[in-house]
Amino acid sequence: MATFLDASQLPDLDAERTRYELHDNDSGNAAYRDFLGRLATPLLKRLPSRQSGLDYGSGPAPALALMLAEAGHTVRLYDPLFLPDAPALERTYDFVTCTEVAEHFRSPGDEFERLDGLLRPGGLLAVMTRFLTDDGIFAQWHYRRESSHVVFYKETTFHHVAARFGWHCELPRPDVVLMQKPG
Repeated sequence: MATFLDASQLPDLDAERTRYELHDNDSGNAAYRDFLGRLATPLLKRLPSRQSGLDYGSGPAPALALMLAEAGHTVRLYDPLFLPDAPALERTYDFVTCTEVAEHFRSPGDEFERLDGLLRPGGLLAVMTRFLTDDGIFAQWHYRRESSHVVFYKETTFHHVAARFGWHCELPRPDVVLMQKPG
């Protein structure tokens, strides 16, 4: 279902933070906003107005949260490295986004369990990560070579995750999955 790095290859959290800080994830960067639009556009089409959400793994520059707020939604931030706001994990939300975050999950089963607990009935979980489409190229795959990525998913992985929690699963575009908790 998913491909994991060997435990000996896992980066420590300081190395992960240092690597992430090299990204240009500024909310004023038009190319980055276009990239995030791959998830934001299909999510926004499904959200009623004025919903409450959580950007889980928002990073140091929460551009996606800003885009969703510009569309009229309230978005709280959580990131274990940059914004470890524990009270944000004590609420429930109409939607949770995980953009380029799931590949950092060292214990994906536990993380998806946590995400399920953060969703209200009928809530949407929006995930964007590169899907592994060819096991034969894994060793050379650029996404695998990113030193902070530790787990890699196939499209079918998300169908299994959704089935585990009873969620409806939709893949509106490549590398984007929307999963809805039953109402």
